[in-house]
Amino acid sequence: MSRRGFLKTFGTGAIAAAAMVTGCKNPSKTVQIEDEYKKQVEPPKGKMTFRVNPKTKEKVSLLGYGMMRLPTKKDGSDGQDVIDQEQVNRLTDYAIEHGVNYFDTSPAYCQGNSETSTGIALHRHPRSSYYVATKLSNFSPDTWSRKASIEMYRNSMKSLQVDYIDYYLLHGIGMGGMDALRGRYIDNGLLDFLVEERKAGRIRNLGFSYHGEIEVYDYLLSQHDKYQWDFVQIELNYLDWDYANEINDRNTDARYLYGELQKRGIPSVIMEPLLGGRLANLPQYLAIELKRKAPERSVASWAFRYAGTPEGVLTVLSGMTYMEHLKDNLLSYCPLVPVTKEEEEYLYGVAKQIVGVETIPCNDCKYCMPCPYGVDIPGIFVHYNKCKNEGRLPRLIKDGNYDRYRREYLIGLDRSVPKIRQANHCIGCGQCEPHCPQNIRIPRELHKIDRFVEKLKQEALDEAAQEKTT
Repeated sequence: MSRRGFLKTFGTGAIAAAAMVTGCKNPSKTVQIEDEYKKQVEPPKGKMTFRVNPKTKEKVSLLGYGMMRLPTKKDGSDGQDVIDQEQVNRLTDYAIEHGVNYFDTSPAYCQGNSETSTGIALHRHPRSSYYVATKLSNFSPDTWSRKASIEMYRNSMKSLQVDYIDYYLLHGIGMGGMDALRGRYIDNGLLDFLVEERKAGRIRNLGFSYHGEIEVYDYLLSQHDKYQWDFVQIELNYLDWDYANEINDRNTDARYLYGELQKRGIPSVIMEPLLGGRLANLPQYLAIELKRKAPERSVASWAFRYAGTPEGVLTVLSGMTYMEHLKDNLLSYCPLVPVTKEEEEYLYGVAKQIVGVETIPCNDCKYCMPCPYGVDIPGIFVHYNKCKNEGRLPRLIKDGNYDRYRREYLIGLDRSVPKIRQANHCIGCGQCEPHCPQNIRIPRELHKIDRFVEKLKQEALDEAAQEKTT
């Protein structure tokens, strides 16, 4: 059945990452969608798949915990969202109990509070039971000095309550090109300093995470003989493998990134296996296809199995805010069932179809925040992408559902993003753009969405005025 025919038969309602499809033998009948988390199987203990660090011979869990999107709660004093430490402790305990031993954080995560929260949760466990990864996140030029950068490095140890860091990264190399690399790490002697820290044992493994200009990636790998990179963190998933350039005109396909590491025997740490959730919240017709092919698996599990299959992958990071996410990902890696060649080709076919669905490649990482003018950049993009993926974006006035989709889009936008933080408040200063790992032209996209929203509002006003005159 073609995509158009499928949508005509089943409609364009939403399907979430965890949606289970049953009773699908006859495609002419209504598809029943259930919340599979209600029926979630408890992941087994003692079944985690591990990969061996070729340098240290340590066994690293294939599932790594990304401490980037930690659970929050309202602070009783001023009503602001704060990290829910009790929940973080609970999730950490459960992860360790089921074999997870790699925890990844940064001074930039959770408005600067992730390292402290991670340190509190991990410090309750024996130091030998986990590996902690953090980063030199000196993005702003006022942190490029040797003094400021070393202070950031030492503060990470204090926040994490450790006297050595297992995996330390130059954070987001490629953003800002070679000039930023030189300013952040080379001209100030920071890279040489970190190499000495590794010799002293305060850093056990030294690497970098890559976003942006490929010239920087290639340059650092060309210096492998000098720096002896112990690992490199890259974005890898079945969409980015061949289509990173299609969805983002300045990124490099994961096939190339992974291949260059393999040539040098450098282990890969994988980020964005779900592309910020995009490969879990697929368009309905694709999600249903995946559920039909493997009803017992979540849509997200396909992406996790794919990312964990290559032998050169040391661990796959996932930012797990809720216990349901943690359990689902544990089921993918306790143990890993590698994707077969047939399944791999099938996923590449899915990727080819995803490329045809134009969305903004926002991963909701919030590196662009805070906006100096209060714009909720990721919130605006997430709402737009959600409606686009669900086939509920008001596009054609002739569409019988146009009025309903327009009303839902505007109401949903106001509910998810306060009016004072919507796209019409973007002045185009561009301060956000250099920080975006996906190289989104943020002001341009915000202005496009603003024009789209204003068009929808004006149409609604015109119709209301016309009704009053008739």
